[in-house]
Amino acid sequence: MDPKGQRVKLNDGHFIPVLGFGTFAPREVPKSEALEVTKFAIEAGFRHIDSAHLYQNEEQVGQAIRSKIADGTVKREDIFYTSKLWSTSLRPELVRPALEKSLNNLQLDYVDLYIIHFPVALKPGETLFPTDENGKPMFDSVDLCRTWEALEKCKDAGLTKSIGVSNFNHKQLEKILNKPGLKYKPVCNQVECHPYLNQSKLLEFCKSHDIVLVAYGALGAQRTLQWVNPNLPFLLEDPVLSAIAKNHKQTPALVALRYQIQRGVVVLAKSYNKKRIKENIQVMSGAVVRGLLKNMLHEGHSLSN
Repeated sequence: MDPKGQRVKLNDGHFIPVLGFGTFAPREVPKSEALEVTKFAIEAGFRHIDSAHLYQNEEQVGQAIRSKIADGTVKREDIFYTSKLWSTSLRPELVRPALEKSLNNLQLDYVDLYIIHFPVALKPGETLFPTDENGKPMFDSVDLCRTWEALEKCKDAGLTKSIGVSNFNHKQLEKILNKPGLKYKPVCNQVECHPYLNQSKLLEFCKSHDIVLVAYGALGAQRTLQWVNPNLPFLLEDPVLSAIAKNHKQTPALVALRYQIQRGVVVLAKSYNKKRIKENIQVMSGAVVRGLLKNMLHEGHSLSN
């Protein structure tokens, strides 16, 4: 972590802010809101912005970033922007065109981080989730090592400063790491991670290979039934988390975010609520009491995966 305590050094020498603003929103949310909340997030102090081709909002997010550059709020180098390669573009020859499409939508010259969104290939085409006549997903056969080589070329071309992955398990990461002729290691692995799904083993693996773990769903909204006991309370209503927050005169959300930062995890805070956006950025202000990690790990069985 750099002296400011707000950025982590990646294995390629670049720095990533430890707190990011997630721009994903359900379909029913108008795309225009992505423009307004991203501008607001930058005004509030967020410098790490996370989006993806899948979210279908990069045009609006890019407009927000350019607007805040134009009015002098930030310079381009102040912003760390992450985009993601969707599963329909995992064939090596489709990787650069997909990134160039994102850059065109963003109207930016480069992204700071480009990551493989999901380690499963789908049939190429304009449809994000292609299905057959029976409604079943149409998968594609792609060697992710070849996809990775295409990402390396994008980095060399200056289209992205760093490259990484998302939703990979340790075996999928090992496949990339053990690839003959590997030029660049993934700088990060972005996964669902919160106190109900703490990803401790994956975090340990990533740290051992100098790969930063980036947490999405950090406030527990995902509640993936495969991993999270549906009988548990919603994370921000968890009695243990609430007690810790009350004891330190903080909100449960700030405690959950600080929990990740103290573990060395880069954390994404996703909200389209301006009050919560202003609240979430306070995790970097020093107002949140440090030393919460021990309590989070050892108080109450409901906070362990």
